[in-house]
Parts: sequence; C-alpha cells; structure tokens
Amino acid sequence: MNKSAIYLLPFLAAGFVGAAQAATEADVENSFNPYKAGMPGFAGLTAGSVINKGNVEQFKEVLGAGVYRLIKDGLFEMKVGATTQFAINKAYVDATKANLNKTKLGDKPGELNGYVAGRPFPEEPDVKDPRAGEKLAWNYKYGVNWGDGAIISPFYWKYRNMQSGQVEKTIKYDFHFLNFMHRTKDAPIPEIKPNPSGIFRAIYVKAHEPQDLKNTQLLIQRFEDDNKLDDAYLYLGFQRRVRRLAQGQVTDSFLGSDLMIEDFEGYNGRVSDMKWTFKGTRNVMLPLWNHNELKLASDMPAEADGFKYVDFGGQGKCFHEGTWQLRKVYVLEAAPVNPNHPVSKRVFYMDAQLGNLNGANEIYDRKGELWKVFMVGKSQADNHLPVNKGAGIGIDDAFSMVDLQSKHCTTGQFKGQVDPKRNPPALFQVQNLRGGD
Repeated sequence: MNKSAIYLLPFLAAGFVGAAQAATEADVENSFNPYKAGMPGFAGLTAGSVINKGNVEQFKEVLGAGVYRLIKDGLFEMKVGATTQFAINKAYVDATKANLNKTKLGDKPGELNGYVAGRPFPEEPDVKDPRAGEKLAWNYKYGVNWGDGAIISPFYWKYRNMQSGQVEKTIKYDFHFLNFMHRTKDAPIPEIKPNPSGIFRAIYVKAHEPQDLKNTQLLIQRFEDDNKLDDAYLYLGFQRRVRRLAQGQVTDSFLGSDLMIEDFEGYNGRVSDMKWTFKGTRNVMLPLWNHNELKLASDMPAEADGFKYVDFGGQGKCFHEGTWQLRKVYVLEAAPVNPNHPVSKRVFYMDAQLGNLNGANEIYDRKGELWKVFMVGKSQADNHLPVNKGAGIGIDDAFSMVDLQSKHCTTGQFKGQVDPKRNPPALFQVQNLRGGD
C-alpha cells in the first residue's frame, strides 16, 4: 500500500461511519413504518394471552433480559396485546425527508454536523458500522419524545416497599418539557428566540405534595453543543434558595426515589457521556397500549375531566397493568465514559418506530450485575386525552423503576398533555425558580 493510501485511511473510515451509504426516502418510510410488510409474530404469542413464571421460558427470545428476570422470579405477569401502529406526526416525518443526508457525525463523539430537523439517521443501523450506536443515540436526542413541548400534570410518584407493598411516600409533581431548537410542529418553528445560551431542550419540575417537598423545583437546560455540560438547578422550598447541581449529582437518587436525574425519559444525559454500541435488531415485548381501552386504577380518584390513571399490580404493586406488544427494537448498550459513574452500563430496547429509549431498560451496577429495570408504558396519542389527539407521539402513561437489589420500587402515573399554551419559555429560566413560591 502506498503512502497516499495509508494517509487516506482515517478519512475513508470516517466517511464510512458518517455516511456509509446515502439514505433514501424508502429508508425514511421504513424507519417510521417498520410494520409496512406486516406485524411481527412469535409462536404461541397471541393478544389476550399472559406470560408468567410458568411459561416464561417459551418466550425468552422476545423478552429483554431484565423483564425476563422479573417474570421468572414471579414478580409480575405480562398481559399481551396486539402490535399496533404508533405513527409519528407528519411534520417530523416531513422534516426528516426534507433534510435527508444533511447530518454527518463529527470526528469525535458528541460532534454532529449539518443537523436541521427530523430524524438525523433514518437508515437501518448496521452492526458492522462502529458508530451505529452513536447514530441511534442522536436519533433519540433529536427524537419526538414529548414533541416540541408538553406537560405532565399531575404526575404521581410512589415509593414502594416491594416485599410488603407499603407505599412509603407519594409525591405530586408537574413536569414540563420544551424544545427550544429544531422544532417541527408547534409555533414558533424552527426555534424559540431569543436563545443566547444555545439551549436545545429544557425540563422544569415542580413538586406540589407532600408539604415537606412543596415548591421543590428542578430545572435542566441541555445545550445544542453536546460537549457542553448541562446546566441543572434545584430550588428547595424549605431553604428558599436556588443551588446549581454539580455534574455528579445527576447520578444520585432524586429526592430519595429509585431514579436518578439521568434516568428521566429513559436516558437524560448527553450523547458524549456514553460509549454507544449497537448490538443488533430484534423483536421484543414493550409496554405500549391504548389508554382508553385499559382497566384503570380504582384506588385513585378521577381527575375533574374524568381522566383515570393506569393501575398497578404484581409484587408490591410495583408493576403497571397495561398490555405489552411485540415490537421491532434496536438493542443499544451505553457504557459511561466517566469511570466513577455508579452504573457500568445501560441496555436499551429502542423502539424502531418511536425512537424512544424508555420501554424496558436494564441498569447494571459497577460490578456488572443487574441492578434496576425501568419500564415506561406508552399510550397511542389518539386513544388518550382529547388534547393529545393528532400529537403523533407515544404518550408516557405509567412507569415502574424496580430495584432488584434493594427490593424496592418507584412507580409513576402520568397525566400527559401536549398543550403548547402550558409551556411558556419563561418557565425554563433560572429566574422562574426564584419566583416559584
């Protein structure tokens, strides 16, 4: 090999991983409709059936390792539903088509060039591509998640002893989400201005109950520059002061729950915080359903508009009672770059259609042992609250964070609303925390 060819090798390799082959409109269609040729199936798996301790081995192939462990240990039974379409809103799909092949990976993790809007890498991931996992992580960062903006109000978290079922604490929150940049559906498009800091997305949280946590607030500002650390601020109502959170605090227990801030939405960190590895494509059971078709909770009063919450059952009432579907997923492994991180790796079963990372995650401790399983159930938007009709996202509807080592769990019941009027940009500024009382 001559010297010129040797010199060109790094650039040729970068070209392969950045854009091995140009994506086509057919790739876009397949990305947003992976069931165009038909729904996936598995022997013996039918809508209305139940996967439990007695038959779990038969279905091991279509279960994530963590969920398999939970069922095998007899902690819950999985109700099977039919696989259904979770169509993404047309504006986001159109943006993906309009900006096809404009996005390229940078030379280093956390660098992205040319991104405008939509799904950055709609082509099918390739296990031979050493940066395929990183591309999927960017698809998540710039995915629809809660759309351009939404609110969960109220959002009930319950801390439960998994052995006794005792509810140790209930917290009533509001959670707000807002995309400042790369907006595709809700005005203003494509971005909210002014935005001098270059914030891409922000999360604002406010606790209302119990009294000792009332007015506790959290603000997370994620920047367009993925190599820039997030700004995170906590306002403790009883102290009446705002404090900036150090980076390490996002991996501490959040207000005594089984979740850390980094767990929010499945993964609430930067692309550059992890080494991402695509492990392959599978059909796996994920918790997706139509909210209005479920048997809903009877132990919580309905909201004024008649909305009822998803019920919980299983060991300690730690498991949401929605149905699970067989879905096409991308298995994605994320290992922290920081050697002092409390987690050795996260395993995600990324829904190929929705692009979310919170269906049935596994979290492994520093020793590499399974620590927690995080299961977020989603409702199809048109079968939820009227305000969500046509939102074109999966509406987070209930979560279970199960700590297998401490035999404890935190559960969540959502009233998610895609309502731009309830997310004024001023809500996501530090000054708002100081006036939050």
